[in-house]
Parts: sequence; structure tokens; C-alpha cells
Amino acid sequence: MTMWLIILAAVLAAFAAGTAYLTVAVGRFGLIKKLSGGRKWLKGLISFGIIAIVFAALVFLTSVTNAIIILLSTLMFFLIYGLIFRIIRAVRKKDFTCNWAGWLSLITSAVYLGVGYYLCFHIWQTDYTISTDKNIPHMRIALIADSHLGTTFDGEGFAKQLDRIMEQKPDMLLIAGDFVDDSTNREDMITACKALSGLKLDRGAFYCYGNHDKSYYGSEHRGFSAEDLAAELEKSGVRVLEDSVFSADNITIIGRRDSGEKERADISDLMKNIPTENYTIVLDHQPNDYDNEAAANADLVVSGHTHGGQLFPVTYVGEWFKINDATYGHERRKNTDFIVTSGISDWEILFKTGTKSEYVIINIV
Repeated sequence: MTMWLIILAAVLAAFAAGTAYLTVAVGRFGLIKKLSGGRKWLKGLISFGIIAIVFAALVFLTSVTNAIIILLSTLMFFLIYGLIFRIIRAVRKKDFTCNWAGWLSLITSAVYLGVGYYLCFHIWQTDYTISTDKNIPHMRIALIADSHLGTTFDGEGFAKQLDRIMEQKPDMLLIAGDFVDDSTNREDMITACKALSGLKLDRGAFYCYGNHDKSYYGSEHRGFSAEDLAAELEKSGVRVLEDSVFSADNITIIGRRDSGEKERADISDLMKNIPTENYTIVLDHQPNDYDNEAAANADLVVSGHTHGGQLFPVTYVGEWFKINDATYGHERRKNTDFIVTSGISDWEILFKTGTKSEYVIINIV
């Protein structure tokens, strides 16, 4: 939590410094110069006013978080093009009659954010094939995480995505946390849970809690509790696992309590009574216990939480600060395969520029 507060403070500091820089940069546009009549204080006031109006509109249309993301993204390109054209001016020893740096910054920002919006709201299928020497039949597993209902789709939208997933004819469905969000309403939660009922899955559906599923603001904030969510999932045939184990036909599924909670069981304790010939699949929302899970000889660990790094260029910030062991994709440590999905939706931020939204199909052979 301390690390995230430091990151938040850094973002706010960058936002403040960025606003000051953008005020100067916007003042370089010809129209602003004309309106100010060459008076620096008026030029700065007009520029700041434009930024403030645009920011307020973005807050109204999206949210404070997304407005900050848009401003910082625009700032990034103003800095890049500002440096490029400063170098060009020094080489050619002549100024430009047009504010090319400013116009290119605005155009590139629009393209960057437009692509990010598409990558967030459009959902791809990602496939992995994993081999094992254990005596189990071929399995086709569907994995989803971070649906954060109500962000990019509601309960009915989730049902449509679930239809797409079921077209792949999986034997098992794994839901690796953050099925709902702090702002998800009860109606969407129930609609999405009902969509999970009656699925044709030979090996069933399994779920573990994520950090948002229990809500940081209490059940009153969104109209249902973590227990209500679990009850609806169980009613729909989804097995809720929280530091608990389910075994059938030489296959064991372990759902871990979210790592942000107290009294989380060690993976070694959860696995100590599991026969070594069983193929073990661990659902662990946050990918931050790789060494212990590999040491315990889990066969497959699936996670979400990172949203695949979310935004370029800070895609791997979780790994840089040792918050997560991985950000996205598949890797193998010792005898354990680890898969982190970027998530089928998103939390709050409406852009994914460092990754894309997805559901995952895992073939175990």
C-alpha cells in the first residue's frame, strides 16, 4: 500500500508540473498569441483557462482518473515533440512559422488514446498450450479475470462475451478474481452470475476473490456484499474457492485468498495433502507469490490483477517496484507454469495502450 501511495503522489506531482508545462506549450499556438496581444500574463491565463475547461469537460464525460490519464498522455507527446523540434531548430538555425510540435502532439495524442480505447473495449482470444507428464486427459481451460462489471460492459455485456468463450468448447472455466468492482451495481452482478448458470463444462467453473470483489467501501456502497456475490456464483454452479481445495479425477483446483488480505494460507499448507500424481491448478488473483508456488510444485498458476501493464510507457511498473512477479503472459519456473491475463475488461481507466483486453484459452496436453 505504501508503494502505491508513493506512485499516486508521483502521478499527482507529474500532473501539477505537466499542467504548468502545457500552459506554456498551448500558449505557442498562433490563435492564443493573437488573443493575448503579446502580453505574457494574458497568454498564460488564456492557455491555463483552455486547459482547465478541457479538463473539466473530460471529468464530466469520463472521470477524474481518465481526465488525468488523458492530460498526462498529451503532456508526454508535447514533451517528445518539444524536444525533437528544439533539436531541429538548433540544426536549421531558423524557427518555424507553424507550431508543428503542438499540432503533432495533439494529433498523436488523439491517435494514441483512440487506439488505447479500442484495445480496452475490444476483446481478443489468447491461446496457450502447456504440456505435462502427469496422467491426465487433454484439457481445454477458459480463463478470465478482471471483468470489473460496469466498466466496459454491464451484466448483459458479460453474458455476450461468455457466449463467445463457450464457442471454444472449454472443459473448465477459471475466474481469477475482480469479477466485480467497487462501483458494480447489484443488478449487473446478478445478471452476470445468471449467465454462468447451465454452462456445458465437463470439469466445472471455479472462482477466487480479487482485491475489488469484497469492495474497499463496504457493501452499502454498491448494494451487495462479498457473501452475496459468493451466494449468486454458487447458485449458478460456480465453485468459490478461498484458501480451499477441490479435487476430482486426478485434477486439483486451489483458490487462494487475495494476497492483500490478512491470514492468507501458505501455498505449501494448501498443497500438503494433495497426491503428487494430481495435476494442480492454482487461482491466485495477484501474481506475486511465484517462488513459493514453484517451490510447492504447483503445475499451473493463473492470475490477473495487473491488467497486462495497462499503459505504455509504465507497463512494467509493478515489476520495477517488486509489487508483482510478472505483468503479462506465460512463463515457466522449475516445474510450474504461470499465466497472467491482461483481463477481459478494466478498472476505471478506459484505455489500454500497453496491452489489450482478452480472455484466455489454455490447452493442457
